[in-house]
Amino acid sequence: MTQETFLSAYRNRSRFDGTNEKAWLARIATNKCLDYQKKGARKEVPTQEEFFAVQPPSGDNACETVCMQNLVMEELKRCCSMLKPPYDEVAERYFYREMSIGEIAGALGRNEKTVQTQVYRAKAMLRRLYQKAGFGERRDDR
Repeated sequence: MTQETFLSAYRNRSRFDGTNEKAWLARIATNKCLDYQKKGARKEVPTQEEFFAVQPPSGDNACETVCMQNLVMEELKRCCSMLKPPYDEVAERYFYREMSIGEIAGALGRNEKTVQTQVYRAKAMLRRLYQKAGFGERRDDR
């Protein structure tokens, strides 16, 4: 509401007569709040879950896209489980569950640098597994 108030004041600054700016801003703020309540705008503000929800692809190939994403994720989890410890657990958490290095270190009780090194090594191992399985071409990541 504060942003709306000051934005409205800025847009209508030519109408301001120059006297008692505090009362002028207070009246704009009051009107903005009353409008907000009347319109039921509170229902229009998305919750955090709604805002960050993944929207499904639309179009003719939406179903195909979702299916392919699921297959890729299943293959990723399968490849992560094929790694030897501790790389299997770290790779699954980092690549599949998309946890941060800090989150993984906290959950496993390890040093962040150790986890970072394990993620780096797991990535190389996963790349080799994917190449053996025929996924993607070899790239030079230097």
